[in-house]
Amino acid sequence: MEDFLLNKVQEPYSMEAEQAVLGAILIDSECYDRVSNLIARPEYFYIPQHRSIFSIIRDLKLLNQKVDPLIVLEALKKQGDYDDAAGKTYLAQLAQSVPSVQNVEAYAKIIKEKYYLRTLMEAAGEMLKNAANEELPAETIMDAAEQKIYNIRQGTRDNEPTKLSEIIQSEVYENLQKLSSPETAEEFKGITTGFSMLDKYTTGLNKSDLILIGARPAMGKTSFALNIARNVAMLAKKKVVFFSLEMGKEQLAQRILSTEARVESQKMRTGELTDDDWQRIATATVALNDIELYFDDTSTITVPEMKARVRKMRDVDCVIIDYLQLMTGSKKTDSRVQEVSEITRSLKLMAKDLKIPVITCSQLSRSTEGRGKSHKPQLSDLRESGSIEQDADIVMMLYRESYYDTENDETVITDENKAQVIVAKNRHGSTGEIDLNWNGSYTMFSTPELYHDA
Repeated sequence: MEDFLLNKVQEPYSMEAEQAVLGAILIDSECYDRVSNLIARPEYFYIPQHRSIFSIIRDLKLLNQKVDPLIVLEALKKQGDYDDAAGKTYLAQLAQSVPSVQNVEAYAKIIKEKYYLRTLMEAAGEMLKNAANEELPAETIMDAAEQKIYNIRQGTRDNEPTKLSEIIQSEVYENLQKLSSPETAEEFKGITTGFSMLDKYTTGLNKSDLILIGARPAMGKTSFALNIARNVAMLAKKKVVFFSLEMGKEQLAQRILSTEARVESQKMRTGELTDDDWQRIATATVALNDIELYFDDTSTITVPEMKARVRKMRDVDCVIIDYLQLMTGSKKTDSRVQEVSEITRSLKLMAKDLKIPVITCSQLSRSTEGRGKSHKPQLSDLRESGSIEQDADIVMMLYRESYYDTENDETVITDENKAQVIVAKNRHGSTGEIDLNWNGSYTMFSTPELYHDA
């Protein structure tokens, strides 16, 4: 059925627009710079020979060489696309087919539009085939369909292997240029967590990373996650979505406000506020008014549902989830270990597909409490599944010595304001321990050099 439907429809393309863009570049090589942000890859061209010509032109530009018709002709001859006579004739024809070099962006937009329509047709065919076969659950088909549409919107394709040189030229090289340019460097570096030493270890929150914050209950993992959410939204001016499976939106907003206003969280709960407290709250409310920090407190949400909501919001820069052990998988499994494995794998795929950092909190096992004098957490303390450690790019663990005061010798006095983030796994750099300060009254972590008692 799907073959019949699709075979009845001619794949859309514009010969004239393709010729006009290539001809404009051959006439004026600066036209390439004007269209390269619209035409991401040679595949945007429908005619195979046009793909070859555009690929050759792109290679020349990457090498900072002049786009010369003679050099392009020699490359086409080596690839077997044209012989000498036919190549000269066709390149000359391209140059003559340009109505106006000034309109090259308009021609490029036509090529882009036709490419999107072709990829939509291809995706629709696959969706129709999967639905007709009834071999996969409807939810799986819908998630795959949504992913394909998202990839088309983002100008990417995930259904075929990509050659190394293609990746280097279209992605790695472009990213390096942007990171090296003072005008764009900040936009493409990892997002700051607001904790300077932690940023040095992790190079910030990087795209496609799954980052785990592990801690025992009441150690402060929700507070730490909220602190990062606030810092990313306010300091880095990024769009953050915080999924809470435990606390309600109002509680989370109250915590953020308490931290920002430096008003004790206990006062916020009892309403015993002074005039000075109300002034601080008013000032903090104004400061928080324009930041793009969103909360979702759906308690039974699955990873595919999170993914769908994030896509729908568009332009989300970071997702934070509190916490892993409260999540349920989207598939039926025989054990909780398998379910957690499916969840962590799905979270990693979400980070990769959406190209944003995904941070999730996780409870640690009780083994930290039976470890003698040192209760510092280790990777082996992650609960329920080794897949958590396997799928995470970065594992951070919170530790406060004062948390275990009841077990300490009465002569030992610990600093209740002292905390550590232990970077136990880091795919991007080294591991180590980072000192922080903790203020329980304001549910706030801070770097020692920036800490002050407000």
